Amino acid sequence: MGRFFSVAALASLLSIVSAQTSSSCNPTLKSGCPADPAMGTTLVTDFTKANAIPDGWSLVPNTVGTINYNSKGANIVLAKQGDNPTLQSNGYFLYGSFEVKIIAAPGQGVVTSMILLSDDLDEVDWELLGTNTAQVQSNYFGKGDATTYNRAAWHAVANPQTTSHTYKVDWSNSTIVWSIDGTPVRTLNYADAASGTRFPQTPMRVRIGIWAGGDPSNGEGTIEWAGGLTDYTKAPYTMYLQSVSVTNLSPGKSYTYSDTSGSSGSIKVDGGSVGAVSASSVVKASSMTTSLSIASAAPSNPLTSMASGNATKATTSPTDKPLAGSGSGSSNASSTVSTGSPQATSNDSGRREVVFLGALIASFVSAIILV
Repeated sequence: MGRFFSVAALASLLSIVSAQTSSSCNPTLKSGCPADPAMGTTLVTDFTKANAIPDGWSLVPNTVGTINYNSKGANIVLAKQGDNPTLQSNGYFLYGSFEVKIIAAPGQGVVTSMILLSDDLDEVDWELLGTNTAQVQSNYFGKGDATTYNRAAWHAVANPQTTSHTYKVDWSNSTIVWSIDGTPVRTLNYADAASGTRFPQTPMRVRIGIWAGGDPSNGEGTIEWAGGLTDYTKAPYTMYLQSVSVTNLSPGKSYTYSDTSGSSGSIKVDGGSVGAVSASSVVKASSMTTSLSIASAAPSNPLTSMASGNATKATTSPTDKPLAGSGSGSSNASSTVSTGSPQATSNDSGRREVVFLGALIASFVSAIILV
């Protein structure tokens, strides 16, 4: 029993959670924020047929790095320290689905991210680590709240750095379902997110990119979570974005927040209305025990805070790590886009990391009961 307790307590102690902590205008903190442009009913992009940034997309301001376009898709490249090339959708959507087909970047300390992000810090994530050939991480945040330890989960996926996989999020007003290659792997119910108060429920835009979680300037916890220090001598590291499909259940011209509550009821749709689907019509993961492993959240992702201002310096502690592996990749450029100036890789990324000690107390209680 002593061995069980020490392992469980250590895993709980080392759990780190993180969330975006800055926004150019957070509607829950002040009124009068600019309206968010709304997507139409669908946004479907085949990046394998693009030779430049496609319609409906743009580079995140201050992004640094190179994105090439060829038959492999958008080749998003981390070539040197400070690179964090990231694409974002021009429009926001409120409830619907987000599906992306990619080959993740290889490399120790290299992170491939697909993120849904709102102005008031709601967030839904997919994150892939360059040396983890067996798992992908899902995560979510509501209003930037990082005070709980059990938001992230790991899911089995085979060789994501060399094999194309499709990652999907189905988002309604009652559930969020993460799926891989058509198979649901995780379901979050509205009531399970702090009675709905931390359930993502405000207009979000898409961000897809690559960053160095293992940069030496990052905190120890971030580096360990990312799989170790990033070896820039082995760069470039490339992720291949092949296609994206977004369905918007609340199409219109724009979204505005009518008050500072951050609730879906506060959202007004210019030229439309807030749409949603019932829980019964959203596919759910049939088994949580075989596909979901609660773990630490992804720390200090700069993709969530570029051009947001008011950055907060992160402090970290070591975190439990997923199963490690290896992979490789390369890119053949057909056209190149590079913009911005060097950006802080993580410490000034506008996210925070918190060691959540409540889980340790739970481990002590479990140990006492077992003894």
